[in-house]
Amino acid sequence: MKTIKYIVFKEGKHYVSQCLNVDISSFGKTVEEASSNLKEALDLYFKDEPARRSYRKIEDTLIGELNIRF
Repeated sequence: MKTIKYIVFKEGKHYVSQCLNVDISSFGKTVEEASSNLKEALDLYFKDEPARRSYRKIEDTLIGELNIRF
């Protein structure tokens, strides 16, 4: 069993859940739905043997916010 780290953020009317260990994301109307949908997407993704090799172990996470002028 692997530990999966993810973030959830609001985009318009939906919540987006984005995995940090592999490039998989999902969405839902609520945080819970977005998280559940991400778990389902990851379960399907990791059924593929080559996909398991793309897993990146992440020790610590820090969410930052920057103000950038553009």
